[in-house]
Amino acid sequence: MKYILILFIGCGVVIQTNAQQLLTLEDAISAALKSNYDILMSRTDSTGYALNRYYSFGAFLPQLNGGASAVWTGNDQRLKFVSRDGTGKDSIVTRNGVKTVALSYSVNLSWTLFDGMRMFATREKMYELERLGALEVKNQMINSIAAVIKGYFNIVQQKQQLKAIEEQMSIDEERIKLADKKLSVGLGSKPELLQARVDWNAQKALQLQQITLIAQLRDQLNQLIGFKTGSVYEVNDSIPINTSLQFGDFSQHFEETNTALLYASKNIDVAKLAVKEQKAGLLPTLQFNSSYNYGQTNNNVSVNLNQPFYNQNKGFNYGFGLNVPILNGFNQRRLIKQAENTVQYQQLNYNNQRSQIDVGISNAFKSYEVEKQLLTLEQDNIALAEENVMIARERFRQGVSTYLELREAQKSLQDAYNRLIAARYNTKVAETELLRLKGDLLK
Repeated sequence: MKYILILFIGCGVVIQTNAQQLLTLEDAISAALKSNYDILMSRTDSTGYALNRYYSFGAFLPQLNGGASAVWTGNDQRLKFVSRDGTGKDSIVTRNGVKTVALSYSVNLSWTLFDGMRMFATREKMYELERLGALEVKNQMINSIAAVIKGYFNIVQQKQQLKAIEEQMSIDEERIKLADKKLSVGLGSKPELLQARVDWNAQKALQLQQITLIAQLRDQLNQLIGFKTGSVYEVNDSIPINTSLQFGDFSQHFEETNTALLYASKNIDVAKLAVKEQKAGLLPTLQFNSSYNYGQTNNNVSVNLNQPFYNQNKGFNYGFGLNVPILNGFNQRRLIKQAENTVQYQQLNYNNQRSQIDVGISNAFKSYEVEKQLLTLEQDNIALAEENVMIARERFRQGVSTYLELREAQKSLQDAYNRLIAARYNTKVAETELLRLKGDLLK
């Protein structure tokens, strides 16, 4: 029964461990593309641009408006008329509660036939703004993917760091056992045992801090990929690195693939179309106007025999209107100059971003190269440090060396692990930055 109980407990632990879901990098990126708030907000902005473009055909259509009114009035009237019979005595007519009903409705049409080609420039600008919105979404997706990659592998890095700390703890545990055994047979000293326990406690504190850091980094990744805060999952244990990247693949033609530069270039196109819109204000505007009107006035009594108590008017009219700008305080010239200044600003912004990206690619590739060299160096160095610890541990076990020698070898191994883990992560960060700057992360 005892063995059966142990078996059930062991199976329960295995099931609980395996129940924790493994989140791959591809899963994290897929979740971010669906739920990342920055991406969702940029998609909303892009949808607004698409809606404006879709309804841009309305600029070529006439405006048709209808209106109607009905007014009921009741008035007391007193009218005085000049005498026509030569007596010189004016006649006065008084009516109380004279009711009048006035009905009217109309349909008005206004169609701009020519506005200096402004409508064509506006519609073209709507198309460019839609493309601008698509580039904004793509740029945000690339930046978010880069952030997810860095956040994901930062967790992997800290997990590797935790594993290195736990390995140091196992060495310290062995030191405690050996020091306690030596002290019990009279071959060791109590300070040696105390120091071993102090070193183990220090590593235990580092372990607790590392576990907390991993939980914090996981929550940061949860926010990036749209998971609920506190979601727990496992990540991969390794950091894959592409060591075959070439500088020429990133330094040439990055203007054609970098989404931030494409976005800046599209802003130049939009600004140039805004200049066309303002220049249209210098040309005449031709409109076609038409309307159908109906009006009816009905009085319940006739006060003046010379005026009708019922009046109805209806009819259709049309015509053309021409507006020629002559002088408006040079306001249109001012607007044109401002639009041209915006073009210059967007051009400078493009050149500035291109320069920054060029420098960013150069610096990222230099970091990539040096981190690759450090990675190779530290991979060789780890083997030496591990062998050194093994020899120092055996010498300490046989009593031919002091705990200081083992502690020094142990510290060298810990430093070597720290450098190796950092080199792996930094190489991946440099690789990711190169792909982000080129615009290849979506591939």
